[in-house]
Amino acid sequence: GKAKAGGNYEGFVKVIFDAKYGEWLGCHMIGAGVTDMIAEAVVARKLETTGHEVLKAIHPHPTMSEAVMEAVA
Repeated sequence: GKAKAGGNYEGFVKVIFDAKYGEWLGCHMIGAGVTDMIAEAVVARKLETTGHEVLKAIHPHPTMSEAVMEAVA
């Protein structure tokens, strides 16, 4: 993705979902450019989004937001 294209090889995204309902509870993001992805996490939490809904959303390539999709997949 975009991180590797920019020479950034360290970092990760971890997403946590509720076991019963599958809704997004929160996430951890570490690495260069993660501040650009905070909005997706905030909206997903506010809307009680499920992992399936995140995967249905468009995450263009190459962008940092691909990391969120990959963490959910």
